[in-house]
Amino acid sequence: MKEVTLTVTNDTGLHSRPADLFCRTAKLYSSKIHIFKGDKSSDAKNIIKVILLNVRTGSELRITADGEDEEQAISDLSNLITSDFTQVNERVKI
Repeated sequence: MKEVTLTVTNDTGLHSRPADLFCRTAKLYSSKIHIFKGDKSSDAKNIIKVILLNVRTGSELRITADGEDEEQAISDLSNLITSDFTQVNERVKI
């Protein structure tokens, strides 16, 4: 299992468009991926549950991935968040 802790810096947090990009990126991987905000957690592939985490600017998130492609999943999701959702995996159709 791999995990990373990040702080969300984009203006809208993880709502609507960013949440959609996050979930679509997570769905590219076979690993089980979860996102944690405080004591709440969600399946990273479920957009409704991700939005219900109510992630805002400055929120600290922990992302875990467990599976054969866990390292690439963590890397791509981390890059997505740290780039303020501008570095989108080329396999995600926008």
